[in-house]
Amino acid sequence: MLTRAAGMVAAFVAGLALVVGAILVVRHLTAPSKPELPVIPENRRPSVESAARACAPLSVPLLAAQIDAESGWRPDADSGHAQGISQFSPATWKEWGQDGDGDGKADVWEPRDAIPSQARYMCHLYDVVKAVPGSGTKTGATRLALAAYNAGPNAVLRARGIPEILETRGYVDKIMNDLLPKYRKSEEKYQRSEAKHAGRAAASPSDPSSAPPSSDPSASASGASPPATRQP
Repeated sequence: MLTRAAGMVAAFVAGLALVVGAILVVRHLTAPSKPELPVIPENRRPSVESAARACAPLSVPLLAAQIDAESGWRPDADSGHAQGISQFSPATWKEWGQDGDGDGKADVWEPRDAIPSQARYMCHLYDVVKAVPGSGTKTGATRLALAAYNAGPNAVLRARGIPEILETRGYVDKIMNDLLPKYRKSEEKYQRSEAKHAGRAAASPSDPSSAPPSSDPSASASGASPPATRQP
């Protein structure tokens, strides 16, 4: 009788363990996963890093966040009134588009042209909004410059601030409150990773084939030939 009772208890405990395990698995599968940080596509990083040096207010995370909001990094993005990875209107591109890849032409569909042109235009907009209330802080100036990029500088100057345009306000808020903080964290992570790789490379032993030939005097004294250099 006692053995039978013990068996029933063991079976109950085993069944309970299975139920608890199943619950934990379901919770793990249904729990919201932590969203991954956005990253700058490797083939666009050289252009973004170079463009960010166009003027002091710009930064790699800011340009990246703006491109993300404009086109989602798609060079073929076309809204009907704006084109390319940086979404220039034809009129604005005609004035601010430049040849960034050295092929002799300014092509709005070529990211290596569009991204430096975006930076150059943003630098101009930072200067334009200096006369607008709220531009005295870095954050305020950036919000106004972004609004000018989206709605046009004249709209910002007329409104003496961010215009009451739903698209423009949503654009500025998306970049400043959502994308920019994420790209800052992403860039910090990238820079830490690059520093770690650089540290490992510096700490690795040198190639034995690059070592200078032995200068052991005993070798010369004995008339022995120096060891041959190992070919890589």
